[in-house]
Amino acid sequence: MVDLRSKNMLDGLSGAYPRSIYKAMGYEEKDFKKPLIGVVNSWTEANPGHAHLRQLSEYVKRGIWSNGGMPVEFNTIAPCDGIAQGKGMHYILPSRDIICASIELMVEANQFDGLVMLCSCDKIVPGMLMAAASLNLPTIFLTGGPMEPYTHNGEDLILSDVKEAMGRFKAGIIDEKEFKTIEDQTCQTCGACGMMGTANTMGTVVEAMGLSLPGCGTISAVASARLRLAKMTGERIVDMVREGLNSNKIMTKDNIENAIKYILAIGGSSNAILHIPAIAKQLGVECNIELFDKLSRETPLLAKFKPASKYTLKDFHNAGGVQALLKSLSPKLNLNVLTVTGKTIGENLEKVDFIETDVIRSLDNPLASEGGIAVLKGNLAPKGAIVKQSGVSDKMMVHRGPAKIANSEEEVRELLLNGRVKHGDVLIIRYEGPKGGPGMRELSIPAALLVGMGLGDSVAMVTDARYSGATRGPCIGYVTPEAADGGPIAIVEEGDIISIDIPNRSINIEISDEEINDRLSKWKYEPKKELKGFLRTYQKIVSAANEGATIY
Repeated sequence: MVDLRSKNMLDGLSGAYPRSIYKAMGYEEKDFKKPLIGVVNSWTEANPGHAHLRQLSEYVKRGIWSNGGMPVEFNTIAPCDGIAQGKGMHYILPSRDIICASIELMVEANQFDGLVMLCSCDKIVPGMLMAAASLNLPTIFLTGGPMEPYTHNGEDLILSDVKEAMGRFKAGIIDEKEFKTIEDQTCQTCGACGMMGTANTMGTVVEAMGLSLPGCGTISAVASARLRLAKMTGERIVDMVREGLNSNKIMTKDNIENAIKYILAIGGSSNAILHIPAIAKQLGVECNIELFDKLSRETPLLAKFKPASKYTLKDFHNAGGVQALLKSLSPKLNLNVLTVTGKTIGENLEKVDFIETDVIRSLDNPLASEGGIAVLKGNLAPKGAIVKQSGVSDKMMVHRGPAKIANSEEEVRELLLNGRVKHGDVLIIRYEGPKGGPGMRELSIPAALLVGMGLGDSVAMVTDARYSGATRGPCIGYVTPEAADGGPIAIVEEGDIISIDIPNRSINIEISDEEINDRLSKWKYEPKKELKGFLRTYQKIVSAANEGATIY
């Protein structure tokens, strides 16, 4: 049994004060001799990804009690990208770093010996991963699991289908009754939205890195198996404390590379390019967008999911889930990394039998020779831009067209809804980066409108904002430097020809360097004066997108 740091706070005469406070909540004298386990819960009624986490935490705590631990639950915030579309989106990416900080402050104040991270959704899972990396305590994750898909006319629908239905309804492709059915029925259970967006990308990354028990990433949010897994998770964290299995024995440089390879192999969310470097920064591990591109060229695409294919997270689970994918990918992984089971990734995979299906391919029969994410560079994005190439049609892998300018998300929505976007255009949406937004809004709705309106094979979108992890189509984001930092995207003019070549990783404005420099010399940026509260501070200190867009 390792020394418990909580005893420095709870033992002896000086411990009488905190012991007395805990006793007010029903804890007994004998409990203070047990490992003190923080149950970090992002439960909220503000979105379905978290609505069931209160029940799961009860099973986690049962497991902790049964194995001789003392569970103490506390909460952190959990805003939803989907609900926050538009104005609310300014506050979503900044919440990730606040989640990390709030956990760190609470854990260090209470001197917990070990942690169970109970979480779901886009910014909460990465925020908790950042906290785990920073705190370096025995830590195990229990993600909330994916939402069940809704079957309609023989097709499994998930939330991204609602967004695209908006575009189809606007274009007159479906009628109001059909649209209403899709809106009303698609989100039929609690859980993370059932596509391979950021929520399920990062939720399954947790399992791929060995930070949760096997199976955690894809078991349905409403399955009884998740309740049993919750209890086992509670039991396991107590043993991890006794074994001294701290998070940084698992969250290593080799495992950061495993995480990237996994994301690339599943066609995961492009937002991972913000989150993995932010997690690596907390570990003191170098991780940049060039590493993503290098590994993408070496890692084949073995699976892809809605909206980039017909398959959902339920299909992924039925095909063997994360463990089956890792088994297929295993020759390219660092298999000696420890996991929360106390065994290495390689040892965990010894008992996994991989059978190739249409859902998960083998290394010698991939969907594509490269991974799902590509990094583009050129005079429009000197420090890089990101595209989820697994979601782009062959027609748009190379594109050249005139720029149509929008200086905000609101402006691009207006262009689309008013029919001012034509076949062949390149939509430039700027001043929406980490600093310019501020908060780097997700252009999820405009991207889905583009596809739903039938323009996904003829119009490209280029922005210093980000996209939903579930976005498909020729949507290039995370352009760095952003417009607010004086990046060349700030000086693109209406009608400038933009050339995009994804296979050759290039994105350029077809004007001379002299013209770019001349325009930049006349350019002036006026920061938003109406900002207040945290956004005003965030704008001053946030790093660039290629550095994780973090305040750390």
